[in-house]
Amino acid sequence: MILDVISSSFSQGVVWAVMAIGVYITFRLLDIADLSAEGVFPLGGAIAAILITNGLNPIFATAAAFAGGAAGGLLAGWIHTKLHIPPLLTGILLQTGLYSVNFQVMGGRSNLALLGQETIFTPMEDMFGFSKNMSVTVLGLIILAIIITLLVLFLHTEMGLSLRATGDNPRMSEANGINTNLMKTLGYIIGNGLIALSGAMVAQKDGFADLSMGIGTIVIGLASVIIAEVVIPNQSIGFRLTSIILGSFIYRLIIDFILNQPWIDIRPTDLRLFSAILLGFVLYFPQIQRQFGRRKKSAVSGGAK
Repeated sequence: MILDVISSSFSQGVVWAVMAIGVYITFRLLDIADLSAEGVFPLGGAIAAILITNGLNPIFATAAAFAGGAAGGLLAGWIHTKLHIPPLLTGILLQTGLYSVNFQVMGGRSNLALLGQETIFTPMEDMFGFSKNMSVTVLGLIILAIIITLLVLFLHTEMGLSLRATGDNPRMSEANGINTNLMKTLGYIIGNGLIALSGAMVAQKDGFADLSMGIGTIVIGLASVIIAEVVIPNQSIGFRLTSIILGSFIYRLIIDFILNQPWIDIRPTDLRLFSAILLGFVLYFPQIQRQFGRRKKSAVSGGAK
């Protein structure tokens, strides 16, 4: 029972970690609270699902989902940098508008099933005899390795360093000749592309795409990022991105254990409440660490006297 929960949590954590890395790009590297994830995530699922059901190869359908998310990020970047709308409102505008777009992408349906369709995970099941969870885990880790490697290489280029500098200090970056608007837009494109890619992977793992599958996405992404920072703090960019996989797994494991407790009557509809409570605790945890550190220092200094 416990091993089944751990296996399921890890397979889910792997595909959701792709989304969490996308959230990390805007939330940490650019210091932007981007809520568009809740519209872009189901967009990725919708694009992949409609293309697969129409006979397109799942790999190309998944790549198209990434491109659709990147286009959404381009639009978000344009709204924020050219129309000078604050990031929070930009995200709200985009996720609201994408609800109707996603509905149209899925052919006017709120749910699109992929049962019996070939997905990106099917070849591993057929070739190696893997279970669904094992196929999702192995292919998900391969995709994550590629994403993290490319991001680390990119973030050490001149453009990547400019993007990071824009998030750290936009005014100083502008003074040094960096086009901060371009860097913000680029961050939106990369982040939202990865979020949509995750949406496509989740839809293929679960066997359906749904209009409501993006609700709570930003909570899951933020929780995964912050848990990773608490568990493995102050590391290089490569370690930070890799640790998000662990953060995503821990988040899913906690949620799954809560849902599988026989002595607590928890319905699936309660999941978002527990997700919000967990995120609140995770956000407050660094404060607890700092308070504990100050008390420890005071005790040590008091004992020294």
